Amino acid sequence: MKKYLSMLLALVLALGLMAGCMSDDAAPSAGDRLENLNLTGLPIVNEPIDITVMTMRWGDMTDSFAQNPWIVDLAANSNVNVEWIVRSSNDWTEQRSIMYASGDLPDVFFGNWTVRDEDVINNIEYFLPLNDLIENYMPNYKKALETYPVMRAMTTHPDGNIYTLAKNLPARPTVRNQPVINKVWLDNLGLEIPTTYQELADVLVAFAENDASGTGRTYGFSHYTSPSGSGMHIEMLNPFGITDINEVMMSVVDGEAFFYPTNRRYFDAIVWLNDLYVRGGIDPESFTQDFPMLTGKRLNAEGPVIGIQFPWTPDAIMGIWADQYVAIPPLAGPYGTAYAGGDPDGVFSIMRNEAAITVFNQNPEATARWIDQFYTNEATIQNFWGGFGVVLTAHADGTYTLNEPPEGVGADRWYWDSSLRDFGPGFVEPGFSDLIKLDPTGGDGFKLEIAKMAEAYVTVPFPALIYTAEETEELTFLQVDINAYVNQTQARWITQGGIEAEWDDYIAQLNLMGLERLIEIRLAAYERSK
Repeated sequence: MKKYLSMLLALVLALGLMAGCMSDDAAPSAGDRLENLNLTGLPIVNEPIDITVMTMRWGDMTDSFAQNPWIVDLAANSNVNVEWIVRSSNDWTEQRSIMYASGDLPDVFFGNWTVRDEDVINNIEYFLPLNDLIENYMPNYKKALETYPVMRAMTTHPDGNIYTLAKNLPARPTVRNQPVINKVWLDNLGLEIPTTYQELADVLVAFAENDASGTGRTYGFSHYTSPSGSGMHIEMLNPFGITDINEVMMSVVDGEAFFYPTNRRYFDAIVWLNDLYVRGGIDPESFTQDFPMLTGKRLNAEGPVIGIQFPWTPDAIMGIWADQYVAIPPLAGPYGTAYAGGDPDGVFSIMRNEAAITVFNQNPEATARWIDQFYTNEATIQNFWGGFGVVLTAHADGTYTLNEPPEGVGADRWYWDSSLRDFGPGFVEPGFSDLIKLDPTGGDGFKLEIAKMAEAYVTVPFPALIYTAEETEELTFLQVDINAYVNQTQARWITQGGIEAEWDDYIAQLNLMGLERLIEIRLAAYERSK
């Protein structure tokens, strides 16, 4: 009954909002829309139209990407005027829930962190099915689907409809985040680069005990807790075979998928982390500080104060201190091997939920044509790095190079400020990445270079799966308590110990919360995906 009442309320809200829109600015009829639309070329429409596009950005990032020359030129040449609505990752989880409850949605969503699977499935009445729009108005995207059939498979819902569009990106490494350690500190203390998890612990403790930063506050490792209550940085669990780039608390080792917070590997990892915490190798504020506090430590004006972090590249997060840090290979764990989180097919290279059109959009055909402009080689690289003449240079021989970032600005941050980067539609044809000549000493070229030391240890991730509406409803209900309990227990065990005495009760409590059903749902979808 609650479910049907919720659906009825959502319908009433949607009708009310659409009625409000109609009263203020009557939506054009299908005939008027098509009369104004050009099926090929530019401009897309003869008379200008306005659309709102919402996207999420990390932390304090702004809408500077909207000044990308390609985006500016598209607005001028298409007659489609875009109002960009930017939301911060700092409070997006909460704001997203409020938005769907109110029904106050934009015309378009961009980015797989802006709109998630559960958003679409739980609010399906707000999302426009795109099948016919793709067929009739999106030739570039149709080419992408023909080139990479997985893009169609991963976006097709059980009802046969496509509600969000996929992307594939150029020059993606197989490894996600990698350990980067302060080499200056190692040299000053006469220490070697660690190669095992045990050696890492000794090094981090030595950093803290000897105040390697000379600032009076040196941390071997530091992390933060997000508003949703996330736990320890997953890369600190990697030596134990626990990787989870899609953040579903599922790992895959030797082809076997498992819920890692109840696995023996997790038990051993927490015991090790508790010992590391007690010895002083972990910042005691790791489970209480937020992202801005951690950023302040990373960019501390007096000098770096954190020994090891797990970024895309050192310059992505360590600012002016990046030169003190070097990437190191994955650390061997207690089971005789090392593991690295990533994807053998390229980290987040092919993703869904990159663009969606809502039912409030008054010009869906023109909007589909506007989005389709993003699905070309040159459009994609400009929206991944930055515009020609600013971030990218196109050469007469058909190759492309990236320009040097401004003085004092990290390459990765420059790309994020200059483009949509990881969020939004895009497609590069097979072989096109070979034409992009990246500098192996900086930015994405540097990431590809340092990834070589870890690519042999990359695990196949538990995939981002599409669930049925019923499965999504169950998962949403089950995850709230289960995830919170896992994270709360993890923080207590790492800081206070007690996992050995409490493990059996912990498992029993999770089963009372419905863990067995959650695992059953995930594994059933996993088998379907095969």
